[in-house]
Amino acid sequence: NPMGASLHHDGLQDGVVEARAYQLEAVDVALSSSTLLVLPTAAGKTAVAWMVIAEMLERTNGWALMIAPTAALVKQHLDDLELVFDKDSTQPISMSGAIPPSKREGMWNNGRLVVSTPQVVRNDVNRDLLDLSDCCLLIIDEAHHSTGERAEAQVADLYLEFANDPLILGMTASPGSNMQKVEEICNRLQVGRIHLRTSEDDMLSEHLANLEIEELRVRVPNEIRELVEPFIRWQETIVERERRLGRYVMPGAVTHRGLANAMERANLAVRRGQADAYGSMSRIGLAMSLHHLINHLLCQGVAAAKEFLDRKENGEDAEKKNTRNLLRDSRVRALRETLAEMSELHSKVGAVRRLIRERLRRDSESRIIVFATFRDTVTALEQALLDLKGAKPIQFIGQSKRASGTGLTPKQQIERIESFRSGEGNVLIATSVGEEGLDIPTADLVIFYEPVPSEIRTIQRRGRTGRHRDGDVVVLIAEDTRDEGARAAALRREENMQRAVARVGRKLARSTHVDLSNLSNFSVGENGEEISASEFVIAVRKKNRPVLKDVEEITEQNAPTDSGELSPSTFRPRGQTGLEQFNPVED
Repeated sequence: NPMGASLHHDGLQDGVVEARAYQLEAVDVALSSSTLLVLPTAAGKTAVAWMVIAEMLERTNGWALMIAPTAALVKQHLDDLELVFDKDSTQPISMSGAIPPSKREGMWNNGRLVVSTPQVVRNDVNRDLLDLSDCCLLIIDEAHHSTGERAEAQVADLYLEFANDPLILGMTASPGSNMQKVEEICNRLQVGRIHLRTSEDDMLSEHLANLEIEELRVRVPNEIRELVEPFIRWQETIVERERRLGRYVMPGAVTHRGLANAMERANLAVRRGQADAYGSMSRIGLAMSLHHLINHLLCQGVAAAKEFLDRKENGEDAEKKNTRNLLRDSRVRALRETLAEMSELHSKVGAVRRLIRERLRRDSESRIIVFATFRDTVTALEQALLDLKGAKPIQFIGQSKRASGTGLTPKQQIERIESFRSGEGNVLIATSVGEEGLDIPTADLVIFYEPVPSEIRTIQRRGRTGRHRDGDVVVLIAEDTRDEGARAAALRREENMQRAVARVGRKLARSTHVDLSNLSNFSVGENGEEISASEFVIAVRKKNRPVLKDVEEITEQNAPTDSGELSPSTFRPRGQTGLEQFNPVED
């Protein structure tokens, strides 16, 4: 058993959960008042949830509810809970929209531990099918969704209103990078404290495999550069005109931020009654569309550009004037005809093929995940891999909100993850959008089709891969495109998040809490010995404490002999606080 120390609690199966000191610290805090837990991905937020559930079910006669954003995640949580909890005393059940409401009513009262999507909970409380008064604990996975009109936030509202003695544990790796967002989550969940640990923390780092991130730069093929050329010129013309009008003011190359800023300025001008600003707004809107088109081609390839233009034609923007002008333009029409005839020729596709071919040649048992932003890219990549020896690609995309209806149902999503786990398929090609929190147990190579700020860091510190070895992460970066800036932005955002969370955490009105006082029912077994959980945590803290080095005494002879006295003229006169009060002394 590679686990090391194992955790004991009457409510949990013996020897299934690994004892980790930083998780026990989080459990201790979460039991003292409602808490927002911010841990890097793969540091085992769920394990913290299991322990808190076990303790609350022991302390009260109530039941515990855990919500997760998608059916695939609910299924994953249920599978884990069934391993961790004792079947007889706590039979975990899951609820989903697939079960008809008439049947759900009787099910809610059966189990002391329920996992569900938030929509089902909200709807059943509102239909009086579900009574939350005895619910002793609400766990919200991916708690950064708890804002605005999102179902997660509505469930929290209902729970706080109806539960006799509410306790909430919100868990996320990415609560947002500004204080307003973090504060909104804390207010909605009424948490008394935030518990933040970063992957740099010594108590965590020994449990996290550090994946090597490799950036692979690819040249954008000339055919694509040539296709893009007229659109870059067109965008330049628009921006030049807006610069002359004083609406586009950011120096340097045209960026999305520059365009957004220009749009705000044009908007202001309209409000001030400048009639010519309407023209500016529609031109800047057009430039934004062009900007997206250019980036789709350069950073993503043919398929993504096709999808982008089709979406423009059939999406919600189809009625907008600048969309119609864009699609009517002869340059765009010509581009669409060219693209329709073209197969995917972006060099990133070749790079993905090459990486997968090499990996499978080295180890035919490998499991690989490719993340791409656009569904069309996912489809194009699957096409490109079909004839690769040994590659068995599976597409994984979110549910469809769009009219095209090409999404996967929750049931299909679950099936596809299962077939990836079992090895029926060995290359999972996923859109990174709806897939947060998916436990991707066995991948040893993760390829990002482009740098996505949030996901890369998330996966970078992902726990050890299924076979207990460090995996690799490869990020494809198209040279001389916006891919290059996206990578730097990712790291900045991470730091901002930690700063924002720490700031909000300091402002919260904490109830007092005696350190490690909530862990008396937990104990830890290591090498045949059993100690209390609090002793275990204290021992680990001691081990990770920074060591102070002994300072050597400086012997007198090394001391400088001449102390070089300063002449009084360099002193600042008493009462002088700044340079403006400086009066040079007259000789």
